[in-house]
Amino acid sequence: MSFSWTFLIDIGVLSVGLLLATALRYRIRFFQRYLIPNALTAGFLLLPVYNYLMPRFGLSADNLGMLVYHLLSISFISMTLRNVTNKGEKSRGRIFATSMATLFPWGAQAILGLLFTLLLIRTVMPDLFPAFGMLLPLGFAQGPGQAFAIGEGWARFGFEGAGSIGLTFAATGFLASSFGGILLINVGIKRGWLEKRFLRGLDTSAVKSGIYPSRKRRPVAAEMTTESEAIDSFSLHVALVMAVYLLSYLLLLGLTSLLSLIGPLGEDLAINLWGINFVFSALTAILVRLVMNKSKLDFIVDNATLTRLSGLAVDLMVVAAVAAISIVVVQEYLVAIVVLSLLAASLALITIPWFCSRLFVDHSFHRALLIFGVSTGTLPTGLALLRVIDPEFETPVASDYMYATGLTFVFAIPFILSINLPAYAATTGNMLFFWAGVGVALAYTLVVTVAFLLIARKRAFAAGRHIWLRPRETSFTETQTQE
Repeated sequence: MSFSWTFLIDIGVLSVGLLLATALRYRIRFFQRYLIPNALTAGFLLLPVYNYLMPRFGLSADNLGMLVYHLLSISFISMTLRNVTNKGEKSRGRIFATSMATLFPWGAQAILGLLFTLLLIRTVMPDLFPAFGMLLPLGFAQGPGQAFAIGEGWARFGFEGAGSIGLTFAATGFLASSFGGILLINVGIKRGWLEKRFLRGLDTSAVKSGIYPSRKRRPVAAEMTTESEAIDSFSLHVALVMAVYLLSYLLLLGLTSLLSLIGPLGEDLAINLWGINFVFSALTAILVRLVMNKSKLDFIVDNATLTRLSGLAVDLMVVAAVAAISIVVVQEYLVAIVVLSLLAASLALITIPWFCSRLFVDHSFHRALLIFGVSTGTLPTGLALLRVIDPEFETPVASDYMYATGLTFVFAIPFILSINLPAYAATTGNMLFFWAGVGVALAYTLVVTVAFLLIARKRAFAAGRHIWLRPRETSFTETQTQE
């Protein structure tokens, strides 16, 4: 009897890559010094393997793209199902501010990407697909799953290999997030942007090598919420996460059926919605969490276990995303991808600390670090950076971000509807579609700017020439919370 081994082989290869990367981090000072995530190292180790070796055995990197797509949603569900300890007006204020901070790079990156594309079309690459630049915010700010899914959808517009190019933008984003994030951490420590109580664990050998010493008392990873004789606690949490994912799939399936009744426009919108499946997964998880809270069943959920599940999904996702890049496809666009990625990373390094230090009044550096991570390397590397200074997510920063995804999705609907506009410019020959895409990005920038001014008030332009606003540079106190 013959069974398919493809999925297990891919998981096995990704696991071997993670083990090799862990050994490198443990032994080599370079990886320790820059706190390179093991998953990122593993992805680059496996990049040539999946490009040149695995195809000889009939194994395609396309399977990794599908893994990336699903693992991103699973990580969102795992984090969103966690119990929230901070509620009320102050929490809602932080969540709204977090949503605005998340949307801030979307418009900026879309404007940068589209205008850079126009420059290339008018100069050295006249046949470049007009929507090429939209892969920058898709890969950087929305993630490899979305970049791959929407990029693959553009094949029907004539842009072959767009999915792999989207993954390449995601990979360069991972690099920007890793090196840029570590640069931010080091600068934050040197200049006092990070509170001293979060510095205690950073110099330990465990943080640098990534492994706790054998004689050290190790942290407790999770707590049991069930009797193993009935069902293992970990099994219960996995079942809960996967059941929520099934519900989100059914929700999207229903929406697709309804949108198909509209015609081609509805079908295009449905494709885009599947590309942001992670948002619907988070929304479904929020609804399930509300039902559990109302039913008094939330006690069966252990936050630490869900954190471990999210960590597993994040690590595997990052490895798969980098390893899935097609070297052959991206060679033609390599220079454009590198230049545009460097411009976007530089823009993020300057603007996000400036923006977040004035927008937030609690855990400002934590929030800036997470927003930088999700705006360049997406959520997985954003959480990886946050874990460097907040290993067990003791601050509300991660939870605020997860709960902000629902609000972010509402504000993101016009952006989602506009994603295909530059692609229509290629099929119709009418550049008005391209400029409409630029206009939507400009509108986002304007809306976020207005929200920033309303939230930050006197802080908005205080010490405007400085990248980071110190508490003493304003009349606001460090302990003040969002209104």
